[in-house]
Amino acid sequence: MPNINEIANYAKENADKLGIKKFDIYGSTVDDTSVQVDKGEPKQVKASNRSGVTVRVWNEDNTMGVTSTTDVDPKGLELALKTAYEASFFGVKENVPDFSPEATIPIPDKPENKTPQAPVAELIEKLLVAEKELLTAHPAIKGVPYNSLAQRDIDRFYLNSDGALRKESHSLASIYLYSKTEEEGKKPRSAGAFRIDHSLDKLDINGCIKETADKTISHLNYEKITSGKYRVVFSPEAFLSLLGAFSNLFNAQSILDKQSLSTPEDIGKQIASPLLSVYDDALHPANIGAESFDGEGTPTRQTSLIENGILKSFLHSAGTAKRLNAQPTGNASIGAKVSVSPNFYHVFTTATPEEQFSLETAENVILIDDVRALHAGVKSLQGSFSLPFDGWLVNKGVKTSIESATIAGDFLELLKSIIYIEKEVELTPAGICPRIWVNELAITGE
Repeated sequence: MPNINEIANYAKENADKLGIKKFDIYGSTVDDTSVQVDKGEPKQVKASNRSGVTVRVWNEDNTMGVTSTTDVDPKGLELALKTAYEASFFGVKENVPDFSPEATIPIPDKPENKTPQAPVAELIEKLLVAEKELLTAHPAIKGVPYNSLAQRDIDRFYLNSDGALRKESHSLASIYLYSKTEEEGKKPRSAGAFRIDHSLDKLDINGCIKETADKTISHLNYEKITSGKYRVVFSPEAFLSLLGAFSNLFNAQSILDKQSLSTPEDIGKQIASPLLSVYDDALHPANIGAESFDGEGTPTRQTSLIENGILKSFLHSAGTAKRLNAQPTGNASIGAKVSVSPNFYHVFTTATPEEQFSLETAENVILIDDVRALHAGVKSLQGSFSLPFDGWLVNKGVKTSIESATIAGDFLELLKSIIYIEKEVELTPAGICPRIWVNELAITGE
């Protein structure tokens, strides 16, 4: 891909030539390499270089057209601008997307923290070692059916005809391991772990191996569980999975489309336990690969969603912010329709709980490590969920794996039933979060 300044010049020249006064362009290049192994042999090597730009053009009547292309030389950009201009005459007449009012606000230039990509042979070698260590961690572990070691370079930019010009680059490396057991007369048990960092040499591969092995081994001696109401402790990943499944709560676009559990009037209402605070914080130091601007060029930031249980704000694009008389929050991605999505959750508590809880002393609580089948078990517009999960029955520090069970409830009631939020946080792909204790939820055993 040509550099950002060249693209800006091509775009300006071609727009002038075509008589286009108002346009913007968002583009990215992703250079990706990933490997998988199986029983001591390389299984799959993937390498890709994907680049593309989205071009939006407004005509004299202020309706907008959109087109996407992977061709960003002068000819390609000219064709994209021309196509978007022609499409603009068929664009929507109401609530037409516009430039973000914050697209030209200066933001600090982030240093390009790209690291050289390691050779594929090194990725395979490290992943083979990880697989071997897992297979030797316990006689019952017979395979690592899902595994991946990947590295990625990302370049992004945004520019518009008002003079906005933003760009950034970063590198990521990640590992995922998921092991499975086989024992005669017993059901297979499995567990996984994930790590991410800026580069392969910083990646905590050993920590990922240990967590995967420990979790898998802890599921070997499983027992059935009696159906009923239990006090439940959600792992950070499990809680953020649920929060993500019901993210329409905070999504201004969903709210305007009447596809949300919230309405604009809910700002300021108590929707959760006073113990719970949730930020969307793209620039949190723990967010590996943090993005400093969104698809509309709006700077990303820390947005308080829930503060001490009170709903404080929604996630906005420039368009939703204008319609709801708010500020854009840097959560937009552009396309034929601008969409809004969370960047990076930060869940914590500032309140002092009336009572402290600990897995070392608690009796008969359910510790949920991972919820599954979110696509099928979540009714996001009703607020209800019924999900199979991996977890343990914990009695005074002793963990007994649960053979098979489902957790069900109402998400808004769950938020109000939080009785304790631990201090220690964990990094997950969706954000950082501590363990969350919920007073009572329905568990159905097999």
